[in-house]
Amino acid sequence: MYISITKQHLDTTFSKSCGDFVDYLEKENRDKSPELQEHFFDQHNDHVSPKHVVKDIDGNTAKLRKNEPKFYSLTISPSQRELKHIGNDPDKLRQYVRETMKAYASSFYRDFPVSVDSIKYYAKIEYERTYKGFDREIKENQPYRAKIVKLEHDLVKINRGELKGNTKAIQKTIDRLRAEAPHHMDGKMIEQGMKKQGFQTHVHIIVSRKDVTNQLSLSPGSSHKASEVILNGNPVKRGFDRDAFFEKAEKTFDTLFKYDRNFVERYSAHKMYKKDTYKFFAHLMALPTNEKSIAFKIMGKSGMHIPDLNIPTNQVQLALKAFKQLKRTIDVAKGTGSIGI
Repeated sequence: MYISITKQHLDTTFSKSCGDFVDYLEKENRDKSPELQEHFFDQHNDHVSPKHVVKDIDGNTAKLRKNEPKFYSLTISPSQRELKHIGNDPDKLRQYVRETMKAYASSFYRDFPVSVDSIKYYAKIEYERTYKGFDREIKENQPYRAKIVKLEHDLVKINRGELKGNTKAIQKTIDRLRAEAPHHMDGKMIEQGMKKQGFQTHVHIIVSRKDVTNQLSLSPGSSHKASEVILNGNPVKRGFDRDAFFEKAEKTFDTLFKYDRNFVERYSAHKMYKKDTYKFFAHLMALPTNEKSIAFKIMGKSGMHIPDLNIPTNQVQLALKAFKQLKRTIDVAKGTGSIGI
């Protein structure tokens, strides 16, 4: 499970409207008949119109300055393993989002408890992802793609009479490069814009910076977990505990759907890897054989090269090299979950 929290972003100032973002989230509906379209939803309603979303979020920005975000974007991206566990069921995802937003609300540190009914949010399920420039497959195919583009340009020039050459030989070279590229899908070389295979379902959530009363500011971008400041001579609580939110969200999925989460899927394991790679490795190698085997398979599917599953425990340096590769993979995954607005 990967969850990102991104502020509305437009250089040094922020747009007065969430309209462009809402329009972006409608992209999968454009070629679908009304009965097949995916609707926005909130805590209590399954069908909310895009027009209502824009009006409600844009109208909830009292006293926010130009250099303050008007809303935040949350992206919830279950892994393919998690999606398979729930049968890629959109109703279960809506249930999960609603429970997770309770955890989001409770992670604010304020003078009084913040409930899910205090926040204003709208969510939208999407089922597709396309390959982008930062994806491993695109990066590793790029040297081949660059050579192909050059040769294709040569073909155009030859056909125009601007260049001499053997078109059949050049086309043969292009075909060979396409075949030699490391990543293919359905017999075709993977390129930017192609749809990814497998379950790619994820959820985008627009959350207003202000609470439903349009008076209290609720910023998940706060650098404080829990602190107090003096305002007008009175102590005021502030902060948002991201660690607590991510862990609650993870536990919510496991509890709701009886999911047996592997060690390497846990948020705590990702934190352990960043802070103490040796400790992460020691914990991984100490897992029962079956759980350790599953862990390596999960990491392998994430895009890293995994050595023999039966890694001798004294080959620490070899394993650490692989885990550094895993860290880069995790960082890339985080990038794909963030949406710049």
